[in-house]
Amino acid sequence: MNAEIQSYNSQASGDKPICDLLAATIDSELHDAESKIWHAHPVWFLDGNPIVGCSRQKAGLRLMFWSGASFIEEKLNVVGKKFKDASVFFTAVEQINPEDLKRWLKKAREIQWDYKNIVKRKGLLQLK
Repeated sequence: MNAEIQSYNSQASGDKPICDLLAATIDSELHDAESKIWHAHPVWFLDGNPIVGCSRQKAGLRLMFWSGASFIEEKLNVVGKKFKDASVFFTAVEQINPEDLKRWLKKAREIQWDYKNIVKRKGLLQLK
């Protein structure tokens, strides 16, 4: 696990088991992804494109998929209109369904909106 992400997880107090399980599963399923702290949160990238990330919020630990709105997954909540992201919140490690998580990560690899070049395209998103 990336040392920066390990440090982030250590500061998570009650969320540490959730953070550790998510990071370990993401690292395992997206073994070729680059991981780092980006905008103060753990994020995993494929070819410079953000794929999945975690952040602590009032509702719990948020697992966000940048292209998740296109996954067509009932358990992923689509909030925004401008971007194609979708999220799920966890308040306990027992809420994480490993099969769901692995399926979402597989879709995250296969379905990617090109966030890497969004500035170059003046805010226009395209499928990669």
